[in-house]
Amino acid sequence: MKLILLSGGSGKRLWPLSNDVRSKQFLKMLRNPNGELESMVQRLWRQLDANGLLDSLYVSTSKTQADLIQNQLGTTVPLILEPKQRDTFPAIALAASFLYSKEGVDLQETVTVMPVDSYVGDDFFAMIKRLEEVLDQSGADLSLIGVTPTYPSTKYGYIVPAEEKADRIQPQPYRVRSFTEKPSEEQAKRLLKRRALWNCGVFAFRLGYIINELEKRGYSVMYDTLVQQYEQLPAISFDYEVVEKAERVVVIPYDGYWKDLGTWNTITEEMTVNLVGKGHLDNGCTNTHVINELDLPVVVIGTSDVVVAASPDGILVSDKAKSHLVKEIAKEWNHRPMFEERRWGWYQAIGYQTMDSGAEVLTKRLHIDAQRNLSYQYHRHRSEVWVIVAGEGEFVLNDRLRHVRAGDVLEIPVGAKHAIKAAANLDIIEVQMGSSLVEDDIVRLCLSWEEIMRRVNRDEQEGGA
Repeated sequence: MKLILLSGGSGKRLWPLSNDVRSKQFLKMLRNPNGELESMVQRLWRQLDANGLLDSLYVSTSKTQADLIQNQLGTTVPLILEPKQRDTFPAIALAASFLYSKEGVDLQETVTVMPVDSYVGDDFFAMIKRLEEVLDQSGADLSLIGVTPTYPSTKYGYIVPAEEKADRIQPQPYRVRSFTEKPSEEQAKRLLKRRALWNCGVFAFRLGYIINELEKRGYSVMYDTLVQQYEQLPAISFDYEVVEKAERVVVIPYDGYWKDLGTWNTITEEMTVNLVGKGHLDNGCTNTHVINELDLPVVVIGTSDVVVAASPDGILVSDKAKSHLVKEIAKEWNHRPMFEERRWGWYQAIGYQTMDSGAEVLTKRLHIDAQRNLSYQYHRHRSEVWVIVAGEGEFVLNDRLRHVRAGDVLEIPVGAKHAIKAAANLDIIEVQMGSSLVEDDIVRLCLSWEEIMRRVNRDEQEGGA
């Protein structure tokens, strides 16, 4: 069985921590068994590892999230990169073409797909392993996991089993009669009476089934070609495009712990501490949570049922029951994200201004983790000045290597090739100046430090010949 984790989405339901580049699954607000902060994607990864499901796993994601995933899960995670975020049907189609044309996976191989932000109990993974067996025994096109509802939710899709009149749904596969997407509360109550299940977005199929579906629609099944045609694929969910049109679908009920941590109210219910970051909650606070990513302390006194979230993008103070409303407010703000995690560490934007001449100036704080490095790159539209504030490392400028430490000032002209590796954690103040200060103004020449060193050594030898 091949397992595909879908990592997509961006949004502001958890503003100010979530934004257009950092979605909810990457926010470190949960605690692992060692008491360390972890994100939803790190929690799921740990559970998959404990259940022996990492060996045949891939992560399907967009280029904008690749660095985040490598930062949190490691640089060896197998990634299937989308040219841009669209929806789950294009993502799964691209992943299937990758397995088929790049990895040579047999068409009879079972492929299981699940969201990367699933918040589930450990017994959920036994259900994941059952999906292949269910396909074999039922002869179905797709097998799904459906969660037994605990209340008539209007936020989820529902799966209606054919045996809806049974007194109680048993933990066995059922044929699927129909699907209902995000019903009204009255509809949801009726669905519960029909023994409907929440659709948690986990399903399995034979690779050949999806390859055949792509061919029927006239799409290429070759990964390199499909990447070029990606924007021609409909931006539609896999459920709408494939699952709800399939002739033979079965579902396995799951009666364990499953939760969508999509609002501040729901995510704070799963936090084992009330304060993350610098701050203070007095004894008069009840069911109040503070999540602070700033260096300034946040002090909260005598409040109940409140969430306070602070990041370089802004500060939220909200009644928990009303916290979901922040999405509608924050979606009007389209300024650049002030904080991003990368495979090498993170950066925080400190200030931005436009000069009378029209030139832009952006100041950032970079943190590069020990033994990590920035790629060997150059910029077409900006120069940079780096001030090493703390740590030490190796710096390459136009194929020349030097050791750098706290106090050094490094000037990087427009078009100059440069990279840096941290021997110990590096903190850098970076000042960018140019006509267009966008993240896309990066031309990468080498990614790993080994590649960079081979290039430097080669050029040194050629220069001395």
